[in-house]
Amino acid sequence: MIKVTDLGFSYGKNPVLKNITMNISERSIYGLLGENGVGKTTLLTLLCGLKKPQYGSIDVDGEKPYDRSPELLARQYYLPDEVAPVNATAEAFARENGVFWPKFDIVKFLHLLSEFEVSPDQKMNAMSAGQLKKTYISFALACNADHYYMDEPTNGLDIPSKAQFRKAITLYAPEDSSIVISTHQVRDLENIIDPIIILDRQDVLVNATIEEISSKLYFDYSSTLHPDALYIEQIPGGNIQVYPNTTGEESKVHLEAFFNTVHKHKDLIKKMFTR
Repeated sequence: MIKVTDLGFSYGKNPVLKNITMNISERSIYGLLGENGVGKTTLLTLLCGLKKPQYGSIDVDGEKPYDRSPELLARQYYLPDEVAPVNATAEAFARENGVFWPKFDIVKFLHLLSEFEVSPDQKMNAMSAGQLKKTYISFALACNADHYYMDEPTNGLDIPSKAQFRKAITLYAPEDSSIVISTHQVRDLENIIDPIIILDRQDVLVNATIEEISSKLYFDYSSTLHPDALYIEQIPGGNIQVYPNTTGEESKVHLEAFFNTVHKHKDLIKKMFTR
């Protein structure tokens, strides 16, 4: 369990995160959404201990990430948006660095590379951006960590590779792990992320499961306009409309429409999802 309490962080006089409080549970793949500059990457680096909270606290299984204890480091993995093209083959890199994670599985790494259609004998500094990202994703999942923090993991991946990524996360991430994925590409991950965290500037607007979102909001895909619609977007053949779910009827959550609804009605949505 990860507990974030009254977390605050600033760059100089510019506050990025302020009074952030939330819990992140195991056995979940969280989607971390937000506009540019709201602090998604900052939050991930605070969670994994690369930055120190200036206010408040982060508790990961009873430890403070910034203490950088070897035990916690061996149970977590941070995948940044930009990864290093080291001068080694993929397999040599994995064998040399995997020793820092006690549960690292070289067989799993090589299998994932094969799934991603990347050769283990290829030098990483000779790979394309997509091949390099897929190598690091394979390495991350082969570490069998308890906690994953992934910053824009689908950046640089082509359409088939994005499908391979979704499959890899679904099939090969440890079942009891907690995974936080920051993304701008909501459609890339729509079918695998749940719960959803939406950051605003210095605030958490939503931290809710897909089931909770569906219970509070109805997503209508008809051509008949609803008088209580909070958000309307034209699509071929009609509209996507989002409005309060007053009947309890289930609907398929459209994450992009949900995100736009949240940002159009921040106070209303935050109040709706405050537990």
